[in-house]
Amino acid sequence: MTDIRQNKKTTIYDLAKLADASPSTVSAVMSGVWKKRRISAKTAERIINLAEEQGYALNKQASMLRSTRSKVIGMIVPKYDNRYFGSIVEQFEEMARIRGLFPIITCTRRNPILEIEAARAMLSWQVDWLIATGASDPDQISDICAQTGTPTLNLDLPGKRSASVISDNYSGAKILVSTILQNVEKRNGKKSSLIFVGGRSSDHNTRERLRGFRDAHKEYGVEVDEENILPCGYGPEKAQLALENYLTHHQPTLPGIFVNSTISLEGVVRWLDSQGYTGQQQPPMGCFDWDPFVELLGHDIITVRQNVPAMMEAIFNLIDNEETAVQLIEIPTIQVT
Repeated sequence: MTDIRQNKKTTIYDLAKLADASPSTVSAVMSGVWKKRRISAKTAERIINLAEEQGYALNKQASMLRSTRSKVIGMIVPKYDNRYFGSIVEQFEEMARIRGLFPIITCTRRNPILEIEAARAMLSWQVDWLIATGASDPDQISDICAQTGTPTLNLDLPGKRSASVISDNYSGAKILVSTILQNVEKRNGKKSSLIFVGGRSSDHNTRERLRGFRDAHKEYGVEVDEENILPCGYGPEKAQLALENYLTHHQPTLPGIFVNSTISLEGVVRWLDSQGYTGQQQPPMGCFDWDPFVELLGHDIITVRQNVPAMMEAIFNLIDNEETAVQLIEIPTIQVT
């Protein structure tokens, strides 16, 4: 076999590419813990043979870092001022302490640079596990963790190199959109395409919710108006501006609105109030996210609640079983009327 890195030292990423495996899998095999992590003997043998052929030498210093457990577990989160992420942090801390683990949590504000800095800092504390919540590039975090043999899990947004636990965004959105469409027809006596507000079209979750949005329209016999798709980001001001721009090009009568998060909902409600779309003038609405204060806004809004307890239970089941195989676990959402 020809060396893939001529005149250069073979790395774990080279082996991962050759073996068609994740860097974390290669790291587990080379560290001798592949049985504990339920990696097949066939995979382990293939990786070891490739390592010998490529002249790969295990980084003993990195391996020593993982020889003892620190009883510290880390989590990266994108936001604190959100009921969903706040609930994740609370339950993460509680469930970690029950297991005798000390939780370290940091907010990275959806900034990729801060995410990497946080991951490296947590590795310097020799965390036993690192949970990447809503990370913009979870695979890069997985790769960094693999260098020290630190297992990592993805929460809320999935990756391809570590196990991921997320909401069933497609089904949750489809059910919510179907309900809003029915309410629009009851209100106006006719079917209309909804407006989709918030999120990033590059995010897995937004893409899946858009897929549910489109399929719900199709099943209801309504064609989606592409001008009604407004994936403007998550900031309240971005949602408000998106609707202002929408209104300048469309008739004042609004169809129903699907809002992609409670963060975006703040901007949507602010805009509705400023334009006088309140009371009977408010269009039927739904939000993929949940906050108990939504019921107190004076607006009739259906919400989808992400099942944080079930998501955290799935995360800690993986940790308790030391399960590192790449997999996607989708947790059903709960519709709140």
